[in-house]
Amino acid sequence: MNVQVLADPAGRLLWASPALPGAVHDIRAAREHGILDALTSAEIDCWADKGYQGAGPAVRVPYRGRWDNLSEGQQAANRSQAKIRALVEPAIATLKTWRLLRKLRCSTTHITSLVQAVLTLHLTCPNRG
Repeated sequence: MNVQVLADPAGRLLWASPALPGAVHDIRAAREHGILDALTSAEIDCWADKGYQGAGPAVRVPYRGRWDNLSEGQQAANRSQAKIRALVEPAIATLKTWRLLRKLRCSTTHITSLVQAVLTLHLTCPNRG
């Protein structure tokens, strides 16, 4: 499955998209859910992995290429971006810790309902970090 997530700079899960089949590429999913247009119109920058190359001005992606072929400036930019992206990894881990969401073999409609339930529990739990 492909579920897009948005997190705040503290790594707290804020939003999860409806599920799409796993074969859907990340950038296509972000476009289908209107994430890229919303970020651009709100003038909010976000940091993403290389799968979002060409996503538009609001999405910052690392420089492509082998590490030893990148300039020192490009390496420094990629290191900086990796540190920023590492801050939101707990949001993704939040979803992955729910055993219910692992190895699902059902429709994306059912998966979307399960992800929404997990997100609701996460957002209403007083100990959610």
